[in-house]
Amino acid sequence: MGEVRLLGVSGSSYSRRVEWALKVKGVKFEFIEEDLQNKSPLLLQSNPVLKKIPVLIHNGKPISESMVILEYIDETFEGPSILPKNPYDRAIARFWAKFLDGKCLEAVGKALWSKGKEQEKSIQQEAYELLKIVDNELKDKKFFGGDKIGFVDVAANYIPFWLEIVEEATGVVLVTSQKFPHLCAWRNEYLSCSEVKENLPDRDTMLGFFKAKVQAAAAAK
Repeated sequence: MGEVRLLGVSGSSYSRRVEWALKVKGVKFEFIEEDLQNKSPLLLQSNPVLKKIPVLIHNGKPISESMVILEYIDETFEGPSILPKNPYDRAIARFWAKFLDGKCLEAVGKALWSKGKEQEKSIQQEAYELLKIVDNELKDKKFFGGDKIGFVDVAANYIPFWLEIVEEATGVVLVTSQKFPHLCAWRNEYLSCSEVKENLPDRDTMLGFFKAKVQAAAAAK
């Protein structure tokens, strides 16, 4: 395997994606906690273009962007597959991962942190519509790819854990079992998996972090 290091932030859903993949593959690695207010020379050297976490460093070679790292881990290390083996299924998985990690995540983030009643309403409606697409995709499914967690589920890891915490901190509730029954059933399955439960940050710490962000935003008005 060689030397494997991960530059990340323990409370970041992006870092946790990579940690989960490494643990599923049985890869031993060193986790290096980054301070994003004071980025280390190693992070800046390893990801000079984006200067962001996570960065996987394998035998001295850095790879950036969490979804790119997931594919690298799947292709490089032995162990359970993260992406489907069939080329068509792999393409479909990449499509949904990009949708969830891009358009859907952006809309959900705006809905949770939007300001102003009218703006709030239109932004939340967009998030609802996109989440409904996800809910429909999960109909009659345990996970996106079948009976076990895979690439798409990891791309959506912000929904089961981080979303609920931000909802509590901001007072904006987007996901309920009445509106999104399949998504909520998937969330429960996801959080009950041992691999996931053992690889989540402390909930109280994360709630305190997001409450502080809400207070800071209110004070800045």
